[in-house]
Amino acid sequence: MDLLFGGLTGGGFLLACAVTIFAGFVKGAVGFAMPLIMIAGLSSFMPPDTALAALILSVLTTNMHQSFRFGFRPAWDSGLKYWRIVAMTCIGIVVSAPFALVLPQQVFFALLGVPVMGFALLQLSGWAPVIKPRLRGVWEYGLGLIGGLYGGISGIWGPPVILYLLAVRAEKAEMVRVLGVVFMIGAVALTAAHLGSGLLNAVTLPLSAALIVPAALGMWLGFRLQDRLDQARFRRWTLIVLIVVAANLLRRAITG
Repeated sequence: MDLLFGGLTGGGFLLACAVTIFAGFVKGAVGFAMPLIMIAGLSSFMPPDTALAALILSVLTTNMHQSFRFGFRPAWDSGLKYWRIVAMTCIGIVVSAPFALVLPQQVFFALLGVPVMGFALLQLSGWAPVIKPRLRGVWEYGLGLIGGLYGGISGIWGPPVILYLLAVRAEKAEMVRVLGVVFMIGAVALTAAHLGSGLLNAVTLPLSAALIVPAALGMWLGFRLQDRLDQARFRRWTLIVLIVVAANLLRRAITG
């Protein structure tokens, strides 16, 4: 049983399932935040490297579902439209993944949490950034790389991409679909990178696979809420979740 539960007791595994269901629900509702919720919740009762390994397959499978929920063609078109973000996210993950077990993460969390918090609060106050069409490529390259570099180390690469999509006023369905595509391809890169790094191994792989079912259940429940949200409410809830995400990043930067 230790192999199936990744060294967890039965109670610990049930707690991991509860965290995963909640993370899946939030992801289904707003399209992101699953890795952050899982890494925060799971690392409170298991080693951080085990928590990172545990979330990888759930993140991969739920992002595949999110990407193709509206069909293959829309997902393909979204991937082509935002190919710069996709490509740079993957490059960043591959570059930083080998350092996941050796680098302190507090500085990374602070550098990500401060701008995310600031942007979300400004957006809620009514501030609306404008990215000129001719500069969008530069922003996509830069934010994709930043997200990937964070992702390889922490399993969290969504906030820079979300900030960009909010800044360009992406429509709700497209935003969710684009996030799914970016996250799915990034999750493939993360899975491959940590199979190579040894983070995913004979102990952690079964645990990661076992959490796929509660993740799918939570996401299904979240989809039911997302379908009821109009564009304005969806955007507002996205910003609120971003603030919670940023607050947790800052907490981890302070407490380790």
